[in-house]
Amino acid sequence: MSLFNSLLSFIGLGKKAPSGPQERIEIYVGNLSYDMNDEQLKKAFAKYGTVRRARVITNRFSNKSKGFGFVEMVYRAEAEKAIKALHDKTVMGRRLRVNEARNGKVKH
Repeated sequence: MSLFNSLLSFIGLGKKAPSGPQERIEIYVGNLSYDMNDEQLKKAFAKYGTVRRARVITNRFSNKSKGFGFVEMVYRAEAEKAIKALHDKTVMGRRLRVNEARNGKVKH
């Protein structure tokens, strides 16, 4: 492996994408720490695959977290792996509740 490929792998760009069609899988994440932000949520899920978007839902008046959020992942296999790995895992002092979002539709 060349130095360039090693560097790409180290920063996560050298990973081969899973085979199969890309999808948009939306994941509900409940019982979040009120201190968690979008970037921290994205980082927690990025360990398991390609994250398109992560957002912590906030109160529109106070801009404080409501304690839940959504993560949109590109590949179903990676999303299922993340759900299995993070459900009931303690992150930032809170035991997460993680499952596929019920609405099943992702707004573009």
